[in-house]
Amino acid sequence: MNIVIVGTAYPLRGGIAHFNALLYKHLSKQHHVDIVTFSRQYPTILFPGKTQDEKGGQEGAVPSEQLIDSINPLTWITAANAIARKKPDLLIFKYWMPFFGPCFGTIARLVRRKTGAKVLFICDNIIPHEKRPGDMAFTRYAFNAVDAFIVQSASVERDLNAFLPGSRYALVPHPVYEIFGNGLPKAEARAKLGIRDERAILFFGYVRRYKGLHTLLDAMPSILKLMKVKLLVVGEFYDDEQKYRHQIVENNLQNDVVVHSDYVPNEEVSLYFSAADVVVLPYVSATQSGIVQIAYQFDKPVIATDVGGLAEVVLNNRTGFIVRPEAPQEVADAVVRFYEGNREEEFVNNVREEKKKYSWENLIHAIEKLTRGN
Repeated sequence: MNIVIVGTAYPLRGGIAHFNALLYKHLSKQHHVDIVTFSRQYPTILFPGKTQDEKGGQEGAVPSEQLIDSINPLTWITAANAIARKKPDLLIFKYWMPFFGPCFGTIARLVRRKTGAKVLFICDNIIPHEKRPGDMAFTRYAFNAVDAFIVQSASVERDLNAFLPGSRYALVPHPVYEIFGNGLPKAEARAKLGIRDERAILFFGYVRRYKGLHTLLDAMPSILKLMKVKLLVVGEFYDDEQKYRHQIVENNLQNDVVVHSDYVPNEEVSLYFSAADVVVLPYVSATQSGIVQIAYQFDKPVIATDVGGLAEVVLNNRTGFIVRPEAPQEVADAVVRFYEGNREEEFVNNVREEKKKYSWENLIHAIEKLTRGN
């Protein structure tokens, strides 16, 4: 097939760009693939981060054309015309928030009209974590131009069936991220980070309210009453950083929490995961989390909350622990059980087995089957 992926890609940064780079790599084994990405993904006023561009090395680099300005409809038309000239059989969009509904929906309609190409959306979310006026209208506009969907958790499957009954779709779990290279020996990673503690847990990713860092910080005093543990908080703050800094001081955690409040370049991701014993995701809400797939890539167990599809991927008492959201004592108890029960080796072995199901080949097969109607 002749396929065009439309969405975030290098030189833009972040998990969607990483996903699309890996999708490009695996689709290209059997198909001709192009990527059309953004010249401007977000207007500055709507982007809470420091930069929208990848500042690290070339690990996520894929060939792409930067044709789309998300807030300039004229570019949606010119991008659609450029895509139509490629005569695609299939357009693939990674959909994660309604803001892009008008843009994606317009491009999909124009290309379908000119070429007859099929349109497939890979959905991270149907209902966004942080709701805004127009969400449902924007999503409906986009989805009415779609032939088939990939959903990546049962919670998103339920949302799709409620939002657009009768949709053609496949449920395929989020594949593991392969883009960050291999892990390092734990001792080596900790030495590079200057960590001398025997125990280290990791909170990784953009910090937003729904990610639940506040819950983990409230759990730390209970953990520290029983054992010495270093918490690594690694990721750019999309929420008020000072609020969390104040919480660290209030809980007297200055010597127990290391904060790296910046976006982590691809080549440095393995360093933080390799240094940790376990990854903690205390989300308040979620559909799924790409952070679990990064953790699994590095054979790391996960402690997560029972929201969205996290319990589908983190198997309670096998690859980690599942606890209730916004329950600091349950998070603390899970961390203590992990260490006091010496569960790391067992969980790591289970992760290595469990992650075999999260292959890119499964996703590619589902895309091909949906597109061909078999």
